[in-house]
Amino acid sequence: MSFPQLFAAYWWLLFPLGGMGVGAFKALLSSRDRAHERKIEMYKLKHPEVAGLDVSIHHTADEKAPPVHPDVTTADVEKVMADHDEVNRRWLRYELDIAKLIDFPMMSDVREPLTVAFLRAKRDADGLRPLKVAEIPSKSRWDDYRNAVNAFAVAFDVAEKEARRIKDSGFSTDERQRLGTARKLINIAENEAATAAERQTAIKRVRRELDGVIVLPDVTLASLEQQVARMIEGPGTSTHT
Repeated sequence: MSFPQLFAAYWWLLFPLGGMGVGAFKALLSSRDRAHERKIEMYKLKHPEVAGLDVSIHHTADEKAPPVHPDVTTADVEKVMADHDEVNRRWLRYELDIAKLIDFPMMSDVREPLTVAFLRAKRDADGLRPLKVAEIPSKSRWDDYRNAVNAFAVAFDVAEKEARRIKDSGFSTDERQRLGTARKLINIAENEAATAAERQTAIKRVRRELDGVIVLPDVTLASLEQQVARMIEGPGTSTHT
């Protein structure tokens, strides 16, 4: 039987098969979206202070907060921890926004001394951060933490200002073109008028364009793919079972 004859005989199968295909595609998107959500949530659990989660210590009316070192006030510690949280939140905005990393690639470029400096300062401040306000055993430990947070804030400010000043000028002509292409692809992936296939293709091409130019954290790509999956499924569709 020729193809035209087969088509004439079984054309009606296109409708149920098409519906099955759409359902399978949506199921795949839902599964990937849940995986991305888990990756992002795990990242936020590892960094609760930068994810906007409440990590403060609460006390009942009859329970007094334990005392800190006599030379350090609770208000002082809370103020520095809040400053620490704010710098971490500013850093997380780059980690979760691929468009910002493309616009200001220096913020993820470990070849840049200023980027390395703020990442080291972040590591030092995070390492000295007390789990509780009361965990300041000595004046010297308090001084170390306060100075580390100040150093982190200064290093991040310097790196961010430089990243916004130079943008992509530190890259070769070919690398700048690839960054520009990646930025356009991000716009397609986030465009509500684009089809699902166009968005998925755009995400894959973003990976290829940026390969060898800048290193994207896994959580950055997961955040973008999760956002695109939700746009494809529609605002009324839930990815949770």
